Amino acid sequence: MDARATLDERDGDVAGDPETERSVPSDEAPAAPPASPAATTMPAGRAAAYMGAALLLAVTQGFGMNLVSANVSQIQGYFGATTAEATWLVAAYMAPNVSLSLALIKLRTQFGLRNFAEIAILVFVAAALLNHQTGDLRTALVVRFLSGVAAAPMSSLAFLYMLEPFSPAKKLTVGLSLALTALAIGSPLARIISPTLLDIGLWHGLTVLELGLALLAFGAVYLLPLTSPPRAKVIGIADVVSYLLIAVGFGSVAVVLVLGRLYWWLTAPWIGVLLVLAVICVASAAMIELNRKEPLLDIRWLTSPAVLHFAGALLVFRLVFSEQAVGAAGLFRTLGYGNDQLRTLFAVILIATIVGGVACAAILKPGREHALHITALLLVATGAYLDGHATTQTLPINMYFSQALVAIGIAIFLPPAVMSGLLSALKNGPQYILSFIIVFLTTQSIGGLAGSAAFQTFVDLRQQAHFSALTSGLDPGNPFVAERIASLTAVYGSVVNDKAALAAQGMALLQQQVTQQAQVLAYNDVFRAVALLSLAALAALLLHISLAALHKALAPADPQPVR
Repeated sequence: MDARATLDERDGDVAGDPETERSVPSDEAPAAPPASPAATTMPAGRAAAYMGAALLLAVTQGFGMNLVSANVSQIQGYFGATTAEATWLVAAYMAPNVSLSLALIKLRTQFGLRNFAEIAILVFVAAALLNHQTGDLRTALVVRFLSGVAAAPMSSLAFLYMLEPFSPAKKLTVGLSLALTALAIGSPLARIISPTLLDIGLWHGLTVLELGLALLAFGAVYLLPLTSPPRAKVIGIADVVSYLLIAVGFGSVAVVLVLGRLYWWLTAPWIGVLLVLAVICVASAAMIELNRKEPLLDIRWLTSPAVLHFAGALLVFRLVFSEQAVGAAGLFRTLGYGNDQLRTLFAVILIATIVGGVACAAILKPGREHALHITALLLVATGAYLDGHATTQTLPINMYFSQALVAIGIAIFLPPAVMSGLLSALKNGPQYILSFIIVFLTTQSIGGLAGSAAFQTFVDLRQQAHFSALTSGLDPGNPFVAERIASLTAVYGSVVNDKAALAAQGMALLQQQVTQQAQVLAYNDVFRAVALLSLAALAALLLHISLAALHKALAPADPQPVR
C-alpha cells in the first residue's frame, strides 16, 4: 500500500471550502469540529459522484504505483531482464514521484485548482498511453519516469475530491478517513487484478487497464469541477531552486532505497555517490530556506519537538505497514505462491482495510486520537505475533485472520495522526500547512521506501544467519542426514545408477529445503520484530499520555478573579 496524499498550504484548499479556514481559529487549538446540520454540502447524488471520482482517482494512482512492484518476476520475463534490471522500473517511477507533490501544492495555488486538475489528468492519460506502447526495457524506464511525474497529482486530486462534498465539520474526520482509505486499497487491489491481466496480455494487459482507468478519471475530472480558491502568486525563483535541490536529493534517496538491497548497500559504488549527492542537495536547500524571509519550508518549525514527535509516529506507521507489503507477500513468494494463488488473502486485506477505514470515519473526532492509536497498535502487534509462527507448511488461509487484524490496525492509525498534525499546524497559522505537508509526504514516501528496504535487508541478513546455523549440522555421515538424503533420492534411484551422483543430487535437494526453511525463519523474525516495534510504540504512547496527564495535574490552577 502505498497511502500518500497531499493537502494544500491554504486551509481553504485543504477543506475544499473557504469556510474551513474560519472554522479553525489560528490562535487556539479547536477542541472539536464545528457543528453542522448535515454531513455534506451538496445533494446526496452529487456527493456520491464526487466520492466515486475520488475512489476512481485513488485506484488509478494506486494501481499505477503497484503495477510493476507487484509483478516484478513476470515483467522481467517479458523484457528478458534480471530482477535487478526490472526493479529499475520501480526506481524510475519513484524517483520523481517522491517529491513532485511539494511543487504541485504551489502550482495549483498559482494557476488555479481547476486548471491544475484538468492539465494533471491530461498528462496522466498521455503517460498511460505511452506506457501501453512500451515494448523494451530502456523505453519502459523512460516512460515509467514520466509516469511517476504524471501520477504525482493523482493522490492529491483523490484527496480533494473526497473532501469536496463534506461539510467543514466532517472534512477532517469522515472525509479524511475515507480519503486515506481510498488511497490505501490500491496495493491489494493491484495484486488481485493483475494475474488475470497478465494472462490476457502480459505487460500490455497491465498497461491497458491503467490506460482505461486514466480515461475514466479524465472524464470524471472534467464533469465534476472542484471548488477553486482564489489564485495567488506564490512561486518565486528561490522556491524553484529549493525544490530542484529537494527533488534531486529525494530522488537519489528513492533510487538507493529501491535498489540498494539488490546491488547490496556496501558493494555498488554508485550507491555512495547518490547518497552524497542527496546530502549535499538537501543540506543546500535547508541553508537556502533558513535564510529566507518567506521560506518554502520552515526548517525551525520542522525540527521542533512536537513536529519531530509527529514525524516519528508516522515513521513507525510506515515501518509497521511493511508487515504486509514485505512480510506476508514475501513469505508466500518464498513458499512458491504467486499472486493468482493469493487473491483470497489480498481480498481479505482489502475488505479489512475498508472496514477499518469506515469504522475510523464513524468514530474519529478530536480527542480520540490516543484511543484509536492504542487500538491500532494492539491490532498490528497481535496480527504480527500470530504471523511469527509460520512454517514451510503454512497456507494463505492460515493468515487470513492475522492479516485482517493488521489491515484494520493500519487503516485506523493514519487518519487520527494526520488530523492531529494538521490541527497542530493550523493552530500556528495557515502558513504552516505546507511545512506540515512536507513532514507527511516525507514520512509516507521516503519513509515507506526506507521501511520496505530495512525489512527486506533484515530478512536477507537473518536468512543468512539461519542458513549458516542449519547447514552447520548437515554432515552426510550423520545417520539422520543420510536417511533424509536417501528419502529425497528414492524417486531417482531407478533412473540414476551412479551412487555418487545420486548422493550429490540428494544433498542439493536437502540444501534447497534448508534454504527455504531459513527463509521462513527469517520472515518469522520480521513478524516478531514488527510485533515488538508495535508494542514499543504502544509503550511510548502510554508513557507520553501518562506524562501529559501528570503535567496537567501538577500545573498551577489559574487564579480566580477577585469579585
